[in-house]
Amino acid sequence: MKRFGFALAACGALMACGGKGASPATASTPAALDWRQVATKGDRIRLRNWRDAWMTALAKAQASGNGQAIAAEGVLFDPDRALSNALPPAGSYRCRVFKLGANGTAAHDFIAYPWFGCRVDAEGEVSSFYKSNGSQRPVGLAFPDGDMRGVFLGTMVFGDETTALDYGRDADRDMAGIIDRVDDKRWRIALPYPKFESILDVVEIVPAS
Repeated sequence: MKRFGFALAACGALMACGGKGASPATASTPAALDWRQVATKGDRIRLRNWRDAWMTALAKAQASGNGQAIAAEGVLFDPDRALSNALPPAGSYRCRVFKLGANGTAAHDFIAYPWFGCRVDAEGEVSSFYKSNGSQRPVGLAFPDGDMRGVFLGTMVFGDETTALDYGRDADRDMAGIIDRVDDKRWRIALPYPKFESILDVVEIVPAS
């Protein structure tokens, strides 16, 4: 199994966690702690403009009659909610994805998907995050960026693929997001300007039990 390279060649190695139950490889590069040296130019721009994406997407979702559903999630969609200990510790989690603000071919401004299994593993001074199964499986690394925030960089695995493309090789699969802890044992990854369907994706992360 490949090890993580400077530009997250690790995401290829992480495919071992894409439904097969194996653990991802260990991150070992000196640059691994500085997400800015790993992120592509396009992802650095997306992360720089995360708040614009958030406010635009939230406004569209609320304007289309989803205000009650958004309010029901409490602090999850508050862009300024960020507590200390931003990165979730290693363990098994339940996750679900929300899509806000229709973009491209999307028909709705607010979509909430069902819960799925996901996992965080310690990889030295970074962590790996991956979805355990399903037809679309994000895999990648969580980088510390101060105590109040983390940064996720990864790639998307589709269908029955058994190997993920290296991060940075296919911009349509690359993923970049801001990680926050928003409540006791409740985290999120906010992905601004994803490649398909929405203006903002929010991944909610809570312990599996």
